[in-house]
Amino acid sequence: MALDRLDDPDHPTYGMGQAAELLGVPAAFLRSLDASGLISPARSEGGHRRYSRRQLDRVAALRGLADAGHTLASAAEILDLRNSLDEARDERDEARRERDAAVQERDDAREERDEARRTQT
Repeated sequence: MALDRLDDPDHPTYGMGQAAELLGVPAAFLRSLDASGLISPARSEGGHRRYSRRQLDRVAALRGLADAGHTLASAAEILDLRNSLDEARDERDEARRERDAAVQERDDAREERDEARRTQT
C-alpha cells in the first residue's frame, strides 16, 4: 500500500528545496554532498533530487561535524565508523542473548535430568 512508504525512512520523499529548508542548509551544500558522493539522493522522473529521512539525518550529522571543524570527508568517515560500531554492538548483544538462552536451556535440561534421577531412586 502506498501509505506504507510514509513510515519508510529510506523512501525518497523530500525535494531539494524541502530538504534544504528542513535542515537549514543552502541547496548548494546538498548539491556538493551529492557531487562528492557523500549522499546519493534518488532522482524523480524529471531528474530532481529526492532525499529520504535517513539521508536527511546523515546530512544533519555531516553538517554538525563540519561545523565542529571536521572536513566533510572526515565527517563521513566518522559517521561510517559510528554505524559500524553500532552494528558490532548489536551483533554482540544478539550473541549474548543467544548465549544466555543456551545457558538457560542447558540449566533447565540439567535440572530435568537431576529431577528424573531423584524420582528413579
